[in-house]
Amino acid sequence: MDITELTVHELQEKLKNKELTVTQITKAYVDRINEKEKDVKAFVTTLTEEATNQAEQIEQKINNGEITGEFAGIPIGIKDNMCTKGVKTTCSSKMLENFVAPYNATVIEKLNDENIINLGKLNMDEFAMGGSTEHSYFKKTANPWNLNKVPGGSSGGSAAAVAANMVPWALGSDTGGSIRQPSSFCGVVGLKPTYGLVSRYGLVAFASSLDQIGPITKDVYDNAMLLNLITGHDEKDTTSSNIEKKDYTKALKNDVKGLKIGVPKEFFGEGIEPDVKAKLEEAIEKYKELGADVEECSLDVAKYSLAAYYIIACAEASSNLGRFDGIRYTYRANDFTDLRDIYKKTRSEAFGDEVKRRIILGTYVLSSGYYDAYYKKAQKVRTLVMNEFNKAFDKYDVILTPTSPTVAFDIGGKVEDPLAMYLSDICTVSVNIAGLPGISVPCGVDSNGMPVGMQLIGNKFQEETILNAAYTYEQATGFRKNNKPQFMH
Repeated sequence: MDITELTVHELQEKLKNKELTVTQITKAYVDRINEKEKDVKAFVTTLTEEATNQAEQIEQKINNGEITGEFAGIPIGIKDNMCTKGVKTTCSSKMLENFVAPYNATVIEKLNDENIINLGKLNMDEFAMGGSTEHSYFKKTANPWNLNKVPGGSSGGSAAAVAANMVPWALGSDTGGSIRQPSSFCGVVGLKPTYGLVSRYGLVAFASSLDQIGPITKDVYDNAMLLNLITGHDEKDTTSSNIEKKDYTKALKNDVKGLKIGVPKEFFGEGIEPDVKAKLEEAIEKYKELGADVEECSLDVAKYSLAAYYIIACAEASSNLGRFDGIRYTYRANDFTDLRDIYKKTRSEAFGDEVKRRIILGTYVLSSGYYDAYYKKAQKVRTLVMNEFNKAFDKYDVILTPTSPTVAFDIGGKVEDPLAMYLSDICTVSVNIAGLPGISVPCGVDSNGMPVGMQLIGNKFQEETILNAAYTYEQATGFRKNNKPQFMH
């Protein structure tokens, strides 16, 4: 038995039946990281030694009856933009290369309360800006299905680590598709929760009105379990919603009879690769077989959303990244003459090209004379997008689209063409603009054996509906059983 092949709920079962111990599980993952990291390059910081020690302590406490909890001793990987006390939190940037967080993000506290073991901090596009994890200061992460392809981004390290069995599950963050698109590229399950469902306290901000932390897992059941652990009202986050705590695993009924699914034709137009379209059409047929009511509809939000998204996200980024100035806790240029020079040189030296591009764009759209023409207009478009979705949800329970118009592309393939890179978010950004939940679930592989992702979008706080729709599809098709990354062989 390869321990690292197991899902988290399978690991729990084996722990409960005393077939495995916490130290055996952690050792299996540590060995796997030691073996595969040189090829996948998913981690910025590994905590293998700390994890091993922690596993021994937890196991002892379990044996003494001091800890009882179904997640005690289960390992996890964390995207490197969530503050972890005493551990580097770099956002994959030279700017924060040596920043050690003095406190934990709320999601990390919640995992610590369950005695979950952190295996390390996962690579990402710098400050979560990018769709390929090629914009990291430290390394380019590879896709476990084909090491010459990108894993997607910005949570590429998280998705690749789960796909390569280096962690059983991981946390990512999603501002415009950064959980769903890499999950699609890496053949795993990624959920972006409703805005406000998961606390953002301790998440290094990129675009505060769009960012959301969420789970990346091997299957839908694990996804529901990890979502259970990280949700809940947090008074430290003013945008945190105060809604009743739910158990999302109870929603997984393996039944979609009578579920109304809308398929917006605008998401299946030009730019969608034929293989991606074919796999989604097969998935739509499968839903019909399973008894769902599926019909084509019109939801003309994609092209407006992309433009509005890049204006809003860059504007918020330019203001959020103003704090990285070389004065307090970041990299500082060595050679400067006065205060203005420190700012200029520090930011020039320590931010990568993509981050600079977005700061400049954001500062431009917020500047006087352009604010009304761009930023204000983008916020009006945002309201229109929300209204369009509301109309759609009057009629449908779930909206089904591709997660990405393409499968994973070659490393280096789009770095010189930022617009082509931005277009890979066309199917995902509208969900963030409207603050809705969306899940990406694998729906087959293309002719070259690369995974294709299907996105299911739900109404606000209707995570149960999309989780059950994803779960029912997954149970009927068995993607994980039938498809393995080449890297696993």
